[in-house]
Amino acid sequence: MVADEIELYEAAYSVRMPIMLKGPTGCGKTRFVEYMAWKLNKPLITVACNEDMTASDLIGRYLLDANGTRWQDGPLAVAARYGAICYLDEVVEARQDTIVAIHTLTDARRMLPLEKKGEVIEAHPDFQLVISYNPGYQSLMKDLKQSTKQRFGALDFDYPEHDIEAEIVAHESGINLDIAKKLVHIAERARNLKGHGLDEGLSTRMLIYAGSLIYKGVQPLAACRVALVRPITDDPDMRDALDSAVTTYF
Repeated sequence: MVADEIELYEAAYSVRMPIMLKGPTGCGKTRFVEYMAWKLNKPLITVACNEDMTASDLIGRYLLDANGTRWQDGPLAVAARYGAICYLDEVVEARQDTIVAIHTLTDARRMLPLEKKGEVIEAHPDFQLVISYNPGYQSLMKDLKQSTKQRFGALDFDYPEHDIEAEIVAHESGINLDIAKKLVHIAERARNLKGHGLDEGLSTRMLIYAGSLIYKGVQPLAACRVALVRPITDDPDMRDALDSAVTTYF
């Protein structure tokens, strides 16, 4: 945490404001939610959203068993019923009709209709909804509607400043700080290519992967090739450019 995110999140939770975390892939949004749930001593239910996820996947459905049918709460219903923090990761990947299902929980009503069951869940006092998405990676066809965005408070996330990111990479991977700083330099050069051949820059998560390989004895050039360069692009020219950035520091 490099600014006032913790204090702002705690204030938002105190009034049960739904929160939206915005930032690039691998910059720590999920880790932040996990940390805040631990700090607040609240259970956390995480849902990785995808385009095939239906409202029933989120809310619940009837299932067949040996005795006929029984109702199975979905993760959102479980969180609302028992007072967990429900985290919808990359929510923009979900279908619009699925996203609309969260609206009744993100305004003054704080309730979730289970229409198939004929029940309405009044959200537990401890329940909070948190969503995340990467605004720089969305097309016009994949963005949150204003009717959804305006139900949330928002915290902006980005990659940390150089020295802080290097400390994170060193701590998480076990490598020394000098090597971590070299990895961050490589990442910063790659991030400058975003929009100029790269859809995304190198994430902090990828740097930790590279650092972990180096810590296990893999040569830095090979570790960077496997963990940084090859995953992010298939373009031969871009790979050459990134490989040359790596050889600059290793």
